[in-house]
Amino acid sequence: MTGKKPSQRAELTGRIQAGVVVAILRAGSDRGLVEACRAMADGGLKVAEVPLTTPGALKVIARIAGELGDRVLIGAGSVIDAESVSRAVDAGARFIVSPTFKPEVVRASHELDCPSIPGALTPTEILTAWEAQADIVKVFPGHRMGGPAYIREVLAPLPHVKLMPTGGVRLETVGDWLDAGAVCLGVGTSLIRPDLIDAGDFDALRDHARAFVQAVTVARSDSEN
Repeated sequence: MTGKKPSQRAELTGRIQAGVVVAILRAGSDRGLVEACRAMADGGLKVAEVPLTTPGALKVIARIAGELGDRVLIGAGSVIDAESVSRAVDAGARFIVSPTFKPEVVRASHELDCPSIPGALTPTEILTAWEAQADIVKVFPGHRMGGPAYIREVLAPLPHVKLMPTGGVRLETVGDWLDAGAVCLGVGTSLIRPDLIDAGDFDALRDHARAFVQAVTVARSDSEN
């Protein structure tokens, strides 16, 4: 009789936190997204998500999982129902991100041994998602509620909750968000710039990724001093 297979959820959640920056590959088409993810990986970033609202999202996830799976932990974003969880995981997604909290999405993710990162905004929504076993809670749109100061204020009475602010996270504010207590950051067009993808300037995207990695390194160093 074999024992129960160990859960990978905690390990994957740890990898998301260790990567700090979750690059959001959102675009109006799937053109250049795999190449953009490769440039991001060349720059040192290790975690990305492809929102299902992006045309051809599942094919992009499958290609990234197949071509970059040893370098990039790829997830699916904008997931709002259990059926989409299954399709995303079948394509190769290793974690699930949602704009809102739906218990069925968290349950479906966990049934497939994947971390679930639902979206929430108010303290009540955040705690509700966390108590429903969210692995990390996405605070979205984080900048609309006061930015890093809001994260700090929410965590004062809820220090055990893991938060990933998303929306309005920029290179110059990486340190502020992390200093406020965020465990990781969802970063979209300020990192994966559509103009650079359209121009095919993947060297610039790589250098931009390196700048985010450096910002994280500086923020961590400052927090230790």
